[in-house]
Amino acid sequence: MLNNRLAVVLVTALAPAIWGTTYLVTTEFLPPGRPLLAAVIRALPAGLLLVALTRRLPKGDWWWRSLVLGTLNIGAFLALLFVAAYRLPGGVAATLGALQPLIVAGLSTGLLGERLNRRTVLAGLAGVLGVSLLVLQSDARLDALGVAAAAGGAVVMATGVVLSKRWTSPAPLLATTGWQLVAGGLVLVPVALAVEGAPPATLSGANLAGYGYLSLIGAALAYALWFRGIRALSATHVTFLGLLSPVVATLLGWLVLGQRLTAWQLLGAAIVLAAVVLAQRRKRTGQSSTTARQATDSAMV
Repeated sequence: MLNNRLAVVLVTALAPAIWGTTYLVTTEFLPPGRPLLAAVIRALPAGLLLVALTRRLPKGDWWWRSLVLGTLNIGAFLALLFVAAYRLPGGVAATLGALQPLIVAGLSTGLLGERLNRRTVLAGLAGVLGVSLLVLQSDARLDALGVAAAAGGAVVMATGVVLSKRWTSPAPLLATTGWQLVAGGLVLVPVALAVEGAPPATLSGANLAGYGYLSLIGAALAYALWFRGIRALSATHVTFLGLLSPVVATLLGWLVLGQRLTAWQLLGAAIVLAAVVLAQRRKRTGQSSTTARQATDSAMV
């Protein structure tokens, strides 16, 4: 059971690792100044593809649940992330986003009946510290609207993770993932048109390759792995894996873009990895045995 659970954790961790490549792909392959267009193209085609492959539409309550989850996990989250990115230095936005595991842990106590323990709190605080050392600059300036957007993004994504755990769809995983991506993409369309206007008339081969990667790998694959992890693991355990995203982004900046990597950043990365490992440890209880059994069942899906 332990090996099965470890496999689920490692596979789920691929999702935030993939999301960590978004900055590199955006800066090197996509047209500048169109983050909301990138978000729409990332979500909507991927969702439509998954719905077409599975040939399953929502039934009953899952029409509005898909809209709620898609808005929280994708639509509202990416829109708020866009505001935060424009109003704040990237390090400040990432540091505020690192509060998400603590928010999920708090919400899980009320909505999922999970117990909030000292280890989770310490791991959450260590994660925030590690991310701040990794990406926060000493001359970073704050903006009230940007701070509110970044904090709001962490809250809506955390709520989406917890509700995704609470509302387990009877439909196949890929179908449920497709529903959320379509919902999130449709929510973003009017926002993108209002803020950025119509899409550019022409796109280069590099642009198309970048959009294709974000849609097929960054959305269809990554979100399927993420939601699979939420089905198999506790919401708190899954959300701590999201801290790996800024680590991967920083590492790629160093390896590919030639950005300088300081000793403080190395320390921050080490603290983040330690926080992720600490958060995944469980006590041997009946509840953890049930979680391990769920992970085994999910691995067979």
